[in-house]
Formats: sequence, structure tokens, C-alpha cells
Amino acid sequence: MSDVESWAWWLAAAVLLCIPVMHTALIEFVMFGIGAGAAALAAGLGGGVVLQFVVFLATTVALLLFVRPIARRQLRAGPGVRHGIDALRGAEAVVLERVDEHDGRIKLKGEVWSARSLAVGQVFEPGERVSVAEIDGATAVVL
Repeated sequence: MSDVESWAWWLAAAVLLCIPVMHTALIEFVMFGIGAGAAALAAGLGGGVVLQFVVFLATTVALLLFVRPIARRQLRAGPGVRHGIDALRGAEAVVLERVDEHDGRIKLKGEVWSARSLAVGQVFEPGERVSVAEIDGATAVVL
């Protein structure tokens, strides 16, 4: 078997090992796939069969030992952890420029956002603390 065939087999193994992740939640398959990809790289660079297997095993074991626990913890965080726009709802912000039902500016989690008040006629002056009710496009709706 030549080096070209060897890297092609490793690359095919990497792809095949990553396919089950689309149907299951077993992230370990990705780690084996990355190990196979590293072995394909070793084969493509001219490494022998023994080196290819060592690279495969070392990469896979390192990922399983160091990355898997972090990934599991993130997956287990579940529905209680909010991300993106959901994480901004209910957050507290500081008014930078007067906010009314049409426009204004707030500082939300270290970033300047355009904002408007939720209720018609409700006005917030600079320095006041407001709560984010929702995000509408790039505008925070506050109360």
C-alpha cells in the first residue's frame, strides 16, 4: 500500500467516523474522526504505518481526555442555559442617551445598543438602569 492510498484510507475513515454524529449525540465519534484526520495528515507527509497509528491514538486519546469532559459539561448544561438573544432578555442596562418609544441608546453587557421603550410615553434618562424586555432586530426594547 503506498502513502497516497494510506492517507486516502485514513481520510475515508475520518469521514465515516463523523457520520454517526448526525444521527446520535455521541461526540466521541468526532474525536475518533479527528484522530483519523491527523493520521491522514501524517500519512500524507510520508509517515510510516506505525507513526500513523501512533498519531491516531495519541490525538484521539488526548481529545477524549481533555475535550470530552468540557463538551459533555456544555451539552449537559441543557435548557436552563440561555445563549444569544435569549441571554439578553431580562438583562440590566444603563441608558446612555434618552430612550423613548422611538429611539435611544443603552449600554448592555459592555456594548452600545440602540433602544426604545416598551410602553408608549415611557421615557428613560441617561444614567438610569433599565431591563431588557426583548430584542427586536438590532434594537433592545426596554422597561
